[in-house]
Amino acid sequence: MPADPRPSSLQRRSAARTAVVWNALREVLDQDTGRPASVVDIGGGTGGFAVRVAELGHRVMVIDPSPDALAILARRAEESGVAQLVTGLQGDLDSLPERARSADVVLCHGVLEIVEDPAAALVALAGVLRPGGTLSLLVHQRHAAVVARAMAGHFGQARALLDSSALGSDRDGSPHHRFTADEITSVLDGAGFETVSMHAVRVFADLVSSSLADLEPGASEALVDLELAVATRPEYLTLATQIHALALRRTS
Repeated sequence: MPADPRPSSLQRRSAARTAVVWNALREVLDQDTGRPASVVDIGGGTGGFAVRVAELGHRVMVIDPSPDALAILARRAEESGVAQLVTGLQGDLDSLPERARSADVVLCHGVLEIVEDPAAALVALAGVLRPGGTLSLLVHQRHAAVVARAMAGHFGQARALLDSSALGSDRDGSPHHRFTADEITSVLDGAGFETVSMHAVRVFADLVSSSLADLEPGASEALVDLELAVATRPEYLTLATQIHALALRRTS
């Protein structure tokens, strides 16, 4: 029996959660520079974005602390026919290799929340990019996290998170930062970046039940369209689970 060509429930859900970031990143990568881009993906793990970037013809270096994730990355790259364009290196922001320097594009998705000092981490990322290079930054947004905890009945956690600073930590002392759009713009500016655009990510995807998106004909596609439609509207940034920023490393 031939394989079902229709996307699975997991794939449809993933599309709704990643479409905004991928569309914004694709615009950066599609700029005609006359050569493939050099891309570094910090914490890229199993290659959810890295393999797709390589499929466009760009060279990608994925830096991740997990050897298991890097093994999956290598397998995915091989299966997609882009193994020659994808390099996996074990490491993190504290151990960036010299050959990762002067990248055209750096992806930092879901990493800034778990480092001790986000401001210092952004300075390190600026050092990886060539002047004028682009940073794709994806972080969790604090207002949505407050609402999510309150809806789950964790009112104390919601109250604590409401008053926490952008560069705060969880009660046990471990870093688990959440940011507002203004805080992200400020910390990027302090690290030597100019914020070019900001996108609301997962405004509705985390609120809509999987059964509704899966059972209603065309619902998954309509959800993706809706996410894309509100992504650049500033009023939806405070409702988004995540914020995606594109920022340029300043040349001076």
